[in-house]
Amino acid sequence: MDTPSSTCDEGSELDARSQSDYADFDDLDRPPRGRHRREPSSDVSSECSGEPGSPYGPSPYPRWPLCTLATRAPPPAAALLKRLSTTRRGGGGGGAGGRDGKPGDGELQLIKERFSKLLLGEDMSGSGKGVSTSVAISNAITNLYATVFGSCHRLEPLPPEKKSMWRREMDCLLSVCDYIVEFFPSKEILHDGTTREVMATRPRSDIYVNLPALEKLDDMLLEILDSFQKTEFWYVNDKGQKDDSVTTPCRPVSHRGEEKWWLPVPCVTKPGLTETARRDLQQKRDCASQIHKAAMAINNAVLADIRIPDLYKQALPKCGRASVGDLIYRHMSFPGKFSPEYLLDCLEISSEHEALEAADRVEAAMHVWRRKASQSHSRSPWSAVKDLMESDKNVMLASRAEDVLLCLKQRFPGLSQTTLDASKIQYNKDVGQAILESYSRVLESLAYNVVTCTDDVLFADEAAKKIA
Repeated sequence: MDTPSSTCDEGSELDARSQSDYADFDDLDRPPRGRHRREPSSDVSSECSGEPGSPYGPSPYPRWPLCTLATRAPPPAAALLKRLSTTRRGGGGGGAGGRDGKPGDGELQLIKERFSKLLLGEDMSGSGKGVSTSVAISNAITNLYATVFGSCHRLEPLPPEKKSMWRREMDCLLSVCDYIVEFFPSKEILHDGTTREVMATRPRSDIYVNLPALEKLDDMLLEILDSFQKTEFWYVNDKGQKDDSVTTPCRPVSHRGEEKWWLPVPCVTKPGLTETARRDLQQKRDCASQIHKAAMAINNAVLADIRIPDLYKQALPKCGRASVGDLIYRHMSFPGKFSPEYLLDCLEISSEHEALEAADRVEAAMHVWRRKASQSHSRSPWSAVKDLMESDKNVMLASRAEDVLLCLKQRFPGLSQTTLDASKIQYNKDVGQAILESYSRVLESLAYNVVTCTDDVLFADEAAKKIA
């Protein structure tokens, strides 16, 4: 008869504890009792395994060892706010600190707003018709680049407010990569000296390799822009109208002609740049060109790893010859030595629009030939030999189409995304690949803009020397 009374006493004690825990939610300045996050340690696995010192007592059944799900603990609130370049507002009873004057409400509201837009998938109606998380983050990086560097058509330092905005927003978007990890077998040494195998985590290999490289390229590009403090060249308004502050006689010269007439035109004095300034400008141009190549290589590697969407495969033509046309097919199917440069010279591509159209057709034919080469056939011996010969021919055509596509991108470095690249970005579900692809793409675009702006200044310098 003692058992029911003891059970009721325990139940009342549990009810009292639960009521005290719920009462803690009324005080928003501190978390409820019993809900503090514990730092990961080896004691967690020992408690759950029923070893001495465990509050659960010894267990006759072996338990699977536990380990932390991340290589490092999430940053505390103060460090997170510092990372976002925000400061805590002073407390008090006034309403300056947000709702009810609580400290940090403004910063938390900012974090809620940004990540809520990502979770909604750009669908503010909340009906669930938004894009995936990977596409939302990719669009966020692209839109941030357009906001910060959209009007960057001159070799000059980035305004401090835009530079701060770029670093703050990118740091917030890239923080997702800190929690994209992979499992690997590891060993853990307990307090008594015994060793057991556990599953630990580490950053995913593609993010671990490419993300630090992209951050370094980002810093180098901003350093190049910051180095243009005092220059021997300046810019005039469009249509050749000189700024009011410029008093030195000059003659604006541009090799673009009527194309992209809205861009500012660089201007130098009649003698031209000094030898030191020209050499320094050429070094910065070469550095930006190497950054452009590195970002392009990372972007191509990431795009190659993204799975080809099924919709693109269904839209491919049945014959590669019908995709590229008779002229390109005759050059590519010639049994002798093949030169992609000679083929592009014969095509006489003069604009980026024609280059993009040719790239789409060649890329589609490349995947058609690869698909045919990978198909296996089980027929009669003669049919098997015939299929083997056709497979070798398809492999050759696919390899040559890849060479033509690479040469075409090298001739037109500012080429837009092909149909396959755009479909991969649109239907990609991997968040890590989306971040790496969009980050490398915007850095590639920024480096290309720096190279073209430097070429404009060097062209104006050559024209000024000829006039002098």
